Amino acid sequence: MDEKEQLKPKLSKESLSEALSIFKFVAPYKWRLIVGLFLLFISSVVFLSFFTIFKWMINTADGAENPLGFSLPQFGMLMVGILIFQGVVSYLRVILFAYASEKSTADLRKALYSKIISLPIYFFETNKSGELVSRLTSDIDRVYSTFSITLAEIIRQLIILVGSVMLLYITSPKLTFIMLATFPVVVVVALFFGKYIRGLSKQRQKVIADTNSLLSESIQTIRAVKTFTNEIFERDKYKASNDKIVDVAMNFAKFRALFTVFIVTILFGALCYIIWQSAMMVQTNKIESGDLLAFISYTALIGGAIASLGNFYADLISTLGATERIREVLDMESEVDLSKADSPTFNRFQGNIEFNKISFTYPSRPDVQVLKEINLKIQSGQKVALVGTSGAGKSTIMQLLLRFYDYQKGNILVDGKPIEDYPISEYRGNMAIVPQEVILLGDTIYNNILYGKPNARKEEIIEAAKQSNSWEFISSFPDGLETLIGERGVKLSGGQRQRIAIARAILRNPSILLLDEATSALDAESEKVVQEALNNLMKDRTSIIIAHRLATVKDVDCIYVLENGKIIEQGTHLELSAKENGAYHHLAKLQFEMAE
Repeated sequence: MDEKEQLKPKLSKESLSEALSIFKFVAPYKWRLIVGLFLLFISSVVFLSFFTIFKWMINTADGAENPLGFSLPQFGMLMVGILIFQGVVSYLRVILFAYASEKSTADLRKALYSKIISLPIYFFETNKSGELVSRLTSDIDRVYSTFSITLAEIIRQLIILVGSVMLLYITSPKLTFIMLATFPVVVVVALFFGKYIRGLSKQRQKVIADTNSLLSESIQTIRAVKTFTNEIFERDKYKASNDKIVDVAMNFAKFRALFTVFIVTILFGALCYIIWQSAMMVQTNKIESGDLLAFISYTALIGGAIASLGNFYADLISTLGATERIREVLDMESEVDLSKADSPTFNRFQGNIEFNKISFTYPSRPDVQVLKEINLKIQSGQKVALVGTSGAGKSTIMQLLLRFYDYQKGNILVDGKPIEDYPISEYRGNMAIVPQEVILLGDTIYNNILYGKPNARKEEIIEAAKQSNSWEFISSFPDGLETLIGERGVKLSGGQRQRIAIARAILRNPSILLLDEATSALDAESEKVVQEALNNLMKDRTSIIIAHRLATVKDVDCIYVLENGKIIEQGTHLELSAKENGAYHHLAKLQFEMAE
């Protein structure tokens, strides 16, 4: 058994109990659902009554009496009344079910999103974004389908199944036993046969998809194909894939043919046998003609109900898997409690930072120690730089300061207090980061700057834009602050995006500012403008700068040089440059010589 088969949810008491926990989201709308279920019961009973009325009508036409004593015109009026009643009941039932299912799934969707957005950063590093989106879309759609359609249809088919068997037994006990001994068994076998056929069909579609993928890939990379003269290689790959399609398709065709034989001979044969027995009973006056029609109709309803319940079983199994994935997220411990105040008030930090013997290993890489007993002390208002080769641990220090991860040893103090003792929203509210790769919303410039302080006034936003050297290019746009910048800010240049990020940070007015190679991806002209904006931003606040370009950190108060997770040097630019055998001296010499 493969891994996917083992992980496939099974219908059991435990799995059903766990899945039912999702129904707590239906609880606020339970009375609408209960009334809807009652109307569903009424609607199903009325539907079954039609065939009994048909029976009485035909028997009346043959000259027999009916229990109601109605004439044929009266039966016509009765059916018109029942149809109107059925229409009203069905309309109300659909509306009630729609209200309960739409509201409950909306609540579930909001709860799941709130949980996901409040989880710690490492959750998003260990889960693919597509998978998370799937939980918010496909999995919840599956649960919605169960709330709105599957649940109602299962109950309807159960009522029809039980009701049809009871009415059949009342009509003719002997025919009922014949039908129950043959027809349901054949329908169940047909269901399993059909399920296997669907599996072969999916296999065929997968092989066709793989073949199309080969075709698309070879066309998209045609330059590489021709450069390496791999035309024959690609042709043979495509030929082998097409041969596989033929093999799978023929296997699929054989079973389809067998299934067709089964339907024509066994399933239709069982129905013919039941009708033959019924006709014999009509001939010997054991049942009336109307009873025969009712019997055939109820037999068809029973077959349809059994087939539907078989299909709904597969839907329920799929829903179990969806609810398990949803519950898995809902049961996780949140990093931020979103049930508290919408806009928490921040007590402003002074900005004193202290790392004491910090050692850290990423949860996803427990065998690699990233930081090894890091000690550093930053006074309020100081500007410090972290330099070193890639992988030395610079960005990790920032991530620990932001409380994206929990360190294993040591402690970090802000204003003399362990960072774990601060409410996390208040703690991060005192910080702002300007990263190398700025991520902007696919919205207006106004809303992107506003993201730094959602309750800011327009005057504050304009002032932040001016201080970040953004106002000049913003005011040159026809729509100004209302300019749409496209997904991830694609309509802006790199320097413009960086200045919008700086404006956002200025608006936030943080106590502690983190700059992660904020100018490394810019050209010289853009870098000059952005660096000037950064200098405005760093005034009167604690600033930590990660930089590969040492020219940008020459004027900081202290430079920490990291190597293999350790601080190997610290001091000002002049102090470190004077150490001829030092790591910083070596890095500076290389960079400044290359610049010259």
